[in-house]
Amino acid sequence: MKLIKRINTACIILFLAVAFQACTEKGEVVINVEDYGINANTRECIVAQINQLIENLDEQPTTIVFPKGRYDFYPDSNYLRPYFETNTYDVNPKRLGILLDKKSNITIDGQGSEFIYHGHIQPFTLDNSTNITLRNINIDWDIPLTAESEIIEASLSHLLLKIDTKQFPFEINPQQGIDFIGEDWKENWQLSQGSWLIEIDQNHIIPAYTGGHGCVKYEDDKKLKYTLVDGGLLKIEGQFTKIPTIGNRLIMRHSTRDHAGIFLFHSKDLKLENINVYHTSGLGILSQYCENIEMRQVHMIPNPAKNRFLSGHDDGLHFMGCKGDIVIDDCKAQGLMDDPINIHGTCVPVVEQIDATTVRCKFAHGMSTGLIWAQPGDSLSFIHKKTMKSIGIGTISSLEPESKDVFVLKFKEAVPSMLDANYSIENLSWIPNVKISNCFAGSCRARGYLISTPGKVIIENNVFETSGSAILIAGDANYWYESGAVRDVTIRNNEFRWPCNSSYYQFCNAIISIYPEVPEPDSEQPFHRNIRIESNRFNPSDYPVLYALSVDGLSFNNNTIKRSYEYQPWHFQKHTFLLDACKNVEISRNIIEDDVLGKNILLKRMNQDELRLGNSELTVEVKDAD
Repeated sequence: MKLIKRINTACIILFLAVAFQACTEKGEVVINVEDYGINANTRECIVAQINQLIENLDEQPTTIVFPKGRYDFYPDSNYLRPYFETNTYDVNPKRLGILLDKKSNITIDGQGSEFIYHGHIQPFTLDNSTNITLRNINIDWDIPLTAESEIIEASLSHLLLKIDTKQFPFEINPQQGIDFIGEDWKENWQLSQGSWLIEIDQNHIIPAYTGGHGCVKYEDDKKLKYTLVDGGLLKIEGQFTKIPTIGNRLIMRHSTRDHAGIFLFHSKDLKLENINVYHTSGLGILSQYCENIEMRQVHMIPNPAKNRFLSGHDDGLHFMGCKGDIVIDDCKAQGLMDDPINIHGTCVPVVEQIDATTVRCKFAHGMSTGLIWAQPGDSLSFIHKKTMKSIGIGTISSLEPESKDVFVLKFKEAVPSMLDANYSIENLSWIPNVKISNCFAGSCRARGYLISTPGKVIIENNVFETSGSAILIAGDANYWYESGAVRDVTIRNNEFRWPCNSSYYQFCNAIISIYPEVPEPDSEQPFHRNIRIESNRFNPSDYPVLYALSVDGLSFNNNTIKRSYEYQPWHFQKHTFLLDACKNVEISRNIIEDDVLGKNILLKRMNQDELRLGNSELTVEVKDAD
């Protein structure tokens, strides 16, 4: 770890006194970082300097300006802090680049600068701060934390890969695979059966078509051999049964998700504008228990100047336990290893009921522990795991942690007497309204937008080229424990292009997949409500367009479906529409071209009377659940 000495505090105060004279007519202070000796293009670490500058600011509106250039950030032992970040491995303390802790009314304007990070580090952390704006910033690494290669040769006996050793330095590990080497880290990588090896189509810059399976397969009982050959190429020898396409790229994931790119934590009234996140060492931008967030022209994309195909290590924009309004406009996502947008709460399972007003709970997922899960006065719902029905609502008076995994909830009133391990609890006070518009989601490994919030949701005027489901509406108190039954969702005027749902990931039963984890769905009391899908354009290569489980009030109207011939059909689902345990469904006034596959509807665990059908070209089949 590179350690940086703190600059003299007295100098900082003197600089501040001078800089505070540069005020706008509105009383806003404008600070140029050059006035503090923070100069561009030196390649020296600025972590201590910029953080001490921020620490000395009061609540007067202040804009910190970085003259355009390159600024470098190395881990600094003075800026380490433990954080429990959802959907992230518990690797603590976190190494922080720029920290805003209990700050207000600050704008950081990079003016198009390159902020370059080194090793495992969190570029920005906003902790219990208010009215903060980040804008005009490019976030990247010289040595990324996930590697890429170009396929030079591929046969049933070997792969020959070209790796840019400047960006992805590595060495052969005689015992197992290869080791990628960073400035303060080393990570082993071995070929697996497709789990951490993603093939990217060089022509379309999207995950290569695999027919729902991995891009490389080999005989498990045959040991693979790794060697360097002429020109520094990596040769992998084995007995392969499936090989990738010459000229395509392979993403060689070797690191863990341990830091977000930008971490927004228990903060409110936040704006991110004109930001390119070219790489991260975990989730891209993680918003955790925040209120009112705007993101405009925030792009999670590969750096085009460096000929990369990979951007973020995991999800792009991830929101957990937020409230107020989330506005995402004119944002792009490409080359992610997971979902461009994920919005959800977190359910916690009950361990035991201690007394009439007290319940012990435990965080269920290893990547969601230690959260400040509720605050006094929050409204909580008690959910039966198998049916996902609420049996009542209580108001919390206190939360007492017993460990990072276990905590005790005290309620103001008596809780239902039957609470035990068959129940989970959801926080109803931290749910956002969401508007996602004019965005592009493409060339990412998994799905597109994951939406699990009871707030008002509008998804409009977006373009999807996702290899899994473009939109997944989930809800779960059994596996990932990502909570949120939707109550008001509008999906309109979007374009779902031919790459959508071309590979199979979790819950990807159709281009739009409404797939809550409900072990025992009740068609009389569905989990989700009021989902409208209207005036969209679908271009499927395969059968499934819409899958819906446990929805009351679902409409699919005025959409256009035109078949693509880019890919061969492969999906196990052979119906255009599959509706399971739903009620009050309408499919009407859609334009469905003659060659669309299936042109059929399968109903499970529901009566045909629950379907109002206005498209006569669609056939209907009714069957019991398997």
